[in-house]
Amino acid sequence: MTQLRLAILPHRLAVCRLSAGAPLPSWIAGPFTSVTRTDEELSIVCDSDAVPHDVQAERGWRAVKVQGPIPFEVTGVASALVAPLAGAYISVFLLATYDTDYLLLKEESFARAVEVLRAAGHDVT
Repeated sequence: MTQLRLAILPHRLAVCRLSAGAPLPSWIAGPFTSVTRTDEELSIVCDSDAVPHDVQAERGWRAVKVQGPIPFEVTGVASALVAPLAGAYISVFLLATYDTDYLLLKEESFARAVEVLRAAGHDVT
């Protein structure tokens, strides 16, 4: 895998868990939102400040965007990001869209994660 160009997003995010049959809540907000529904859960990633305090959520996430679009036939993108972070014992939460991938990192390990990604040869801005 060649060097990836990564952009740090300014948003503070929360990863929320609702019941599988829950309707989409009206509080979903922010310029970065991801919604995934499975048979087991409704998972929402959105602006942390928008999430009510009574919602089950893991707060304190930051995101790094892989500059895309990434063609579907390109392989190893996630591995190129996750492998060096795993070696540094940094936990990640991955999201993918049609055009690109997003790497979510806990705020308390964010600065260290950026250092590790740069040391792995990625261009992080």
